[in-house]
Amino acid sequence: MAAKWFEALTGSLEQKKQYKQSMARIDALPDPYRSTARALHRYLMASAIVVDGDTMVTMFDDLADLFEQAAADRTPVREIVGENPSEFAETFAQAYAGRNWIDKERARLAEAVDAAVAADEEERP
Repeated sequence: MAAKWFEALTGSLEQKKQYKQSMARIDALPDPYRSTARALHRYLMASAIVVDGDTMVTMFDDLADLFEQAAADRTPVREIVGENPSEFAETFAQAYAGRNWIDKERARLAEAVDAAVAADEEERP
């Protein structure tokens, strides 16, 4: 019972465990893969593109997979991220079908406009 209450406040403990495992995998990479994956992680977290916990955990696990494979194959970092790393990060994040921060804001905007229009229509004779 206490675990459910704690998870309601802090989020899924399993998600946190999986997230930490993905980050440990990224931290174990050799440079320049480690520093690039960390930078991508920071960008993805700051941009708040994905807000769904399960989706985020999957995304970071896949990021670790991508850079582990690239390191094993000795694929140059530029071949992975290209000349525009932010474009790569945004495209990478778009591949994950989860709720996005902007989706919540779009819904909030639509609801606000609908409420304003409904209130205006009620006031008109």
